[in-house]
Formats: sequence, C-alpha cells, structure tokens
Amino acid sequence: MPLPQEKLYTIEDIYNLPEGTRAELIDGRIYYMAPPSRKHQRITGALYRMIADYIDTKGGSCEVDIAPFAVFLNENDKNYVEPDISVVCDSNKLNDKGCVGAPDWIIEIVSPGSRRMDYFTKLFKYRTAGVREYWIVDPDKNRILVYNFELEDTGDYSFTDSIQSGIYSDFMIDFRKLDV
Repeated sequence: MPLPQEKLYTIEDIYNLPEGTRAELIDGRIYYMAPPSRKHQRITGALYRMIADYIDTKGGSCEVDIAPFAVFLNENDKNYVEPDISVVCDSNKLNDKGCVGAPDWIIEIVSPGSRRMDYFTKLFKYRTAGVREYWIVDPDKNRILVYNFELEDTGDYSFTDSIQSGIYSDFMIDFRKLDV
C-alpha cells in the first residue's frame, strides 16, 4: 500500500491564512509562529534602532526591516519567511510585498518555540539562499551566534560582548547596551 503524500503548500496558502495568523513557509511546509514575548520584542526593537541609526548616520543605501516583513528567499513559491530583522542593501530586491531574494543580513531572536527552526532549518535555508550574514540571538542561553557566510566564519558571543558586523566594517553592536 502506498504511503500518503504530504501536501506541499505555496505562498498563496500563506496569504490565504486567517488574518492575524503568523506562519512561515519553508520548502512547501507551513510553520506556525507563536506571538513573540515582550523580551523578544524589546531585543528586536533595540537592535533595529541601533542598525537603523547607523545606516541613517552613514547615509547608507541599505534598508532595515522588522517582522512581520516578508522575505521570499528563493525564486519559487515554496519559501516565505519573516526574519525578526532583515537588512537589504540591493533595492532591486525590494517591492511592496517585501524582499525577493536573500537579505544581506538577518537576525533571529530565539523564542522557546523557534529554537530548532532558528538554529537548524533557517541556518541552512539562509546560507543556501545567499544571505551574507546571519545572527542567532538567544536570550535564554545568553548567546549570540554569528555566521558570516561570505568568509565562512562563525563566532560565539554573549550578552556582555560587542560584536562586529560583517557587512559594515565600522559598525559594532554592544549587547551590554540592550538593557533587557
């Protein structure tokens, strides 16, 4: 007897979810997301402000966006993610729906329900899609993993460290200033 086939979903299925439902689509599978905690939102907001202020001060051409911001990783209808923070430096990738292609820098803040997704599934997807830099910020473990895919380098930091951005040679984030 043949095994039942698993249904593969598309971006259209994501857009047809009831309003307010947060979900991502990876390789045709839907992953529902729980609402973020207050601590998660405070970290996201603080990091967003630091990055946006840096870009504004330098007159940079990159754009920084926070979730929910649609990222269509591949040129297919099977992958749709909403990274906590996305930095996109190629304006040709941006449209009214979000980013088509890989952002230059993605930061995910780990929640209890997203741990496996952030550390494994998204790590693989982001690297293969062409993301230049990926940070996993894990407040429960007091840990920040930094993947610079261009240099094939990985760094392991804590919330007491200042971390150098890979896409900006003169920008560091001092995690002691996060006040979370």
